[in-house]
Formats: sequence, structure tokens, C-alpha cells
Amino acid sequence: MTDLIFFLTLLTLGYVVGQWKEKRHYASIRAREKEYAKVLAFATRYPPDARTPQDCMLVTGSVVVGADYFKQVVAGLKTLFGGRLTSYETLLDRARREAVLRLKQEALQNGSTLVINLKFETTNIGGGNEQGMPIVQVIAYGTALKPRAVAIA
Repeated sequence: MTDLIFFLTLLTLGYVVGQWKEKRHYASIRAREKEYAKVLAFATRYPPDARTPQDCMLVTGSVVVGADYFKQVVAGLKTLFGGRLTSYETLLDRARREAVLRLKQEALQNGSTLVINLKFETTNIGGGNEQGMPIVQVIAYGTALKPRAVAIA
């Protein structure tokens, strides 16, 4: 009986704390998305204006986000019945958006407001065994373009 109470306490605590932290993270993401809205990022390979000389540099944004205990339990139960694992979809959404924000921050620090050829790499860390906590790493990378100052002769 004690084990059941302990399990339900952990489950409840995981749910409450996990929801609170996730809401805080989403609020932070939305605020920074407004802040970096002037930095445009596209998956296209070619710049919109290929005739203007531009300096280019590789920019990256990387993030590691872990699932809370409640999401892990819910996802474990859902695997028994099948279907979408929506508890992990929010984990991936937050990680992807955070990686893009960090990429945009780096581009802006280098004086660029345009990133092309945006790509993502996703890695599962720690979830490969029975006791591993689901943790995802997302790396966003692309080419930041900055119009080159043209000397007037």
C-alpha cells in the first residue's frame, strides 16, 4: 500500500511541477519569438537576392530538453494501447522552437537578420534503455547572410 501511495505522490508531483515548468518555458519562448521576429529563417537553399554581395556564416542553436516523470509514465501507458504520444510532442515542439531561437540570437549577434538553408538534427539521449529518462537534443543550423558593405569608388 505504501508503494502505491508513493507512486501516486510522485505521479501527482511530476504532473504539477512538469506542467508549471512547461508553461513557464512556453511563455519564455513566446516572448523571445516576438523579440527575434525580425530575424527571418527559411529552409530554402538559395538567398532571395543572389546578386547582392553577402557575407555568410554558419549559425547554430542547440538545446537539450528532458521529459518530466508524469510524461514518462503517460507515454509508457500509451505504448500499451498505441496512438499518438502527445506528451512527447510538446517536448519536441519546445526543443525545436528553443533551438531556432538560439540560432536567431547567434545570427543577430553577428549582424544578420536572414538565415537560409535551415536544418534540424534531433538526437534521443538517455531514453534507449528501460531506466533511461526521455531526453531530446535538437540542433538547428543554417547559413546567416549579411549584406556586404560595398565600397563606393
